[in-house]
Amino acid sequence: MAGKIFYRERRKIEEKERRPRFRVVAALGADVAFFAQHLRRQELEQIAREAGAELVKLEGGSGEGCGGGPKDVE
Repeated sequence: MAGKIFYRERRKIEEKERRPRFRVVAALGADVAFFAQHLRRQELEQIAREAGAELVKLEGGSGEGCGGGPKDVE
């Protein structure tokens, strides 16, 4: 089984900033360990290619409800 590497774009980064824009969230079935918190797209692609894994971009939401746990519903 080929592994999968799940990643998302960082939320607090501007379009023209010259900083790594992506964060690895999880790896499934891929024998790979990440030591950097933020990576560039080219770095992610090279790691996935060498590990034989597929890159999966996680779709971002509107940011509502992040970091709080379950919301009370009336």
